[in-house]
Amino acid sequence: MAAKPQVRNAQDAGSALDGDRSKHPVDETLPPMRMLTSGLQHVAAMYAGVVAPPLIVGAAVGLSGTELTFLTGASLFTAGLATFLQTLGVWKIGAKLPFVNGVTFAGVAPMLAIVDTTKDKADALPVIFGAIIVAGLLGFIAAPWFSRLVRFFPPVVTGSVITLIGVSLLPVAFGWAQGPNPAAPDYGSTTYLSLAGITLAIVLLLRRFTTGFLKQIAVLVGLVLGTLIAIPFGATDFSPVTEADVVGFPAPFHFGAPQFALAAIISMCVVMLVSMTESTADMLALGEIVERPADEKTIAAGLRADTLGSALSPLFNGFMCSAFAQNIGLVAMTRIRSRFVVACGGGFLLLMGLSPVAASLISVVPRPVLGGAGVVLFGSVAASGIQTLVKAGLEKDNNVLIVAVSLAVGIIPITKPDFYHAFPETAQIILDSGISTGCVAAVLLNLVFNHLGRSRDADTVTAPMEPGEEISETASAKAAHVH
Repeated sequence: MAAKPQVRNAQDAGSALDGDRSKHPVDETLPPMRMLTSGLQHVAAMYAGVVAPPLIVGAAVGLSGTELTFLTGASLFTAGLATFLQTLGVWKIGAKLPFVNGVTFAGVAPMLAIVDTTKDKADALPVIFGAIIVAGLLGFIAAPWFSRLVRFFPPVVTGSVITLIGVSLLPVAFGWAQGPNPAAPDYGSTTYLSLAGITLAIVLLLRRFTTGFLKQIAVLVGLVLGTLIAIPFGATDFSPVTEADVVGFPAPFHFGAPQFALAAIISMCVVMLVSMTESTADMLALGEIVERPADEKTIAAGLRADTLGSALSPLFNGFMCSAFAQNIGLVAMTRIRSRFVVACGGGFLLLMGLSPVAASLISVVPRPVLGGAGVVLFGSVAASGIQTLVKAGLEKDNNVLIVAVSLAVGIIPITKPDFYHAFPETAQIILDSGISTGCVAAVLLNLVFNHLGRSRDADTVTAPMEPGEEISETASAKAAHVH
């Protein structure tokens, strides 16, 4: 905390040149060029995270290259809308902090479970969209009360869940690395695996030997270079770009009217619970970083933006939205705290979503190249969960048991995909999602071991994440959360 006055002075010096010194840095506007470049940097930091979920789910559904481009563009468009809600705010909606919103990773595994248990794959996306709409609306209603219940989601719970998110997604990256078609003779060939390895090496080298902006966009650069290297091997297909329109609007309910299946709704409500927990932790961390602590009112407004953005996203064929923690790290690194900079990034996302050509560029990237980058992307999610668990007090036997059992329950669908084959199909949608089952297990076990029948003191209870409590001690861990 001793360094804070120095940071404040440096920021004030910059404010004299860049904006009105009477305003808090969060509410300042920067010169146009700096606003644009800083906004683009936020887009670059989160771009891979936004396009990965639609790529994963779209591939599982069996979408064509053109349809995959459309789904990716829709995710960019809805991420822009959700970011506007969060940064600019309207009524009691929006934290009005430099908060980037986009598709949450927490929903990917449950959505894949819904796809796997839907007989007609054409119905999979409408079922997913219907479940997200209901979960978003319920979350919007529950936002004020949830901001008071966050004490039941301490680091031992959130760390377990975030770790499970990364572990659950890693098999997707491994599948990408083997090639685009599991039925093809060259699936898993040395050529495909080599392309994945080269891409992984490029990302690691950039992260190790570069600094600043280039280091932040290492994954994006790795995807570009990996794609270029794949051209001589015939692994790159440019047809999605040539077939895409320059301008296009994500037509509402392009994949069909939403369908409402109870099991899918329950599964996505669990995801919404996880997403709201992560967003709350991220708001607490971001509030500390920008020196505008997030109180209960701010958290409730931020959660309303998250949940309303999620409820509106399916209208434009998008998925559940949540905070992007990597952008919180970018705010901490650059010390540019203006929410209007992030809003500018949201504008870029909207424009990219309205240009199918821009959205189609990611469709050009060969699956093995995506697989190589995915190892870093998804592995970082798991590592972020482990970082959170380090802060969870694992020297206590109770917490070790909570982590051990919740991880074991969550990994079941990965190691034994047919484990729940005897259960009803509706139940399998929930049980086959390691994220959902692991989260429920962690919450219940934490209640049993750390709350029920025990005094709430430092020796028996994992430090709760209550608004305003111990923010400085946990900010770095909270900022590491992923969506």
